[in-house]
Amino acid sequence: MNHLQKHFSASLIALAALTAAPVAAWAAPSLGTASTFAVLSAAPNLGGAVTCTTSTINGDVGSSGPMSSVVQTGCTINGAIIAPVSANVLKDFNNAYDQYAAIPCTGSLLPAYTGAALTLTPGVYCSDAAVTFTDSTLTLDGQGDANATWIFKIGTLGTGALTGTNFTVNMVNSGDSCNVNWWVAQASTMTTSAFQGNILAGAAITVTGVAGTPTTTTLNGDLLSKAAVTLTDVIVTGCNATGGRGEHSHSKCNQGVGNGTEGCDPGHSTDKNPWGSSNDENGGTKGDPGRGGKK
Repeated sequence: MNHLQKHFSASLIALAALTAAPVAAWAAPSLGTASTFAVLSAAPNLGGAVTCTTSTINGDVGSSGPMSSVVQTGCTINGAIIAPVSANVLKDFNNAYDQYAAIPCTGSLLPAYTGAALTLTPGVYCSDAAVTFTDSTLTLDGQGDANATWIFKIGTLGTGALTGTNFTVNMVNSGDSCNVNWWVAQASTMTTSAFQGNILAGAAITVTGVAGTPTTTTLNGDLLSKAAVTLTDVIVTGCNATGGRGEHSHSKCNQGVGNGTEGCDPGHSTDKNPWGSSNDENGGTKGDPGRGGKK
């Protein structure tokens, strides 16, 4: 790239950042029961598939397919494997996915970033079509607000994929990866990228890291797809596992009888529970200690 091209590229990057007006924290649509998964393949018609090869997933894994649809080869899953997931999980994920369409944009993204260094403050950044990041760094500046929220909408006109190659996302000034949501109309593909944030994709999610023992390619956030999810040589840490903020985090799991739904299930008691909730949630007297014993 010559000097003129570099100057032009830098000008476009600055323009993209300047199109965003300062905004208060934007609330992402609630994922409901789908928020408990670090990886979820919510393909219709029992078509879910998760393939994990020489990778580590910190958090629960779900698939709309049968248990055999979750394939592990040299893969460690530090959480529950739930397949098929309940109809409520699929409904909650699809409802949240659809609700992103109504969120107004406060800034825009370029179709491609190559060798870019971009810093964005909280807001809703949109692209009509696909977006590609190559050898680029995106810094998300929370400006000291632990609840700062970013929403990226890729393919707002109905088609568009998110692609990252040697792409790094950094969180600074109290920014939290669990408050970053990437809504993608079609597929999302990350290759040797240190990515941050939750991906909600309309097609397949594919994440490939640098092969090695152990791998050093990390992704902090949840991967939720309407199709297959394929992971190779990566470490994925879901928001329930990280203790991040927002709807994905839970500082306590109070398992007392009748305390209501906490949105967490440390004992994985949902695995065989027909109600799809913790085994201390179905009745009882509020305040009873439940399985923890008498006070």
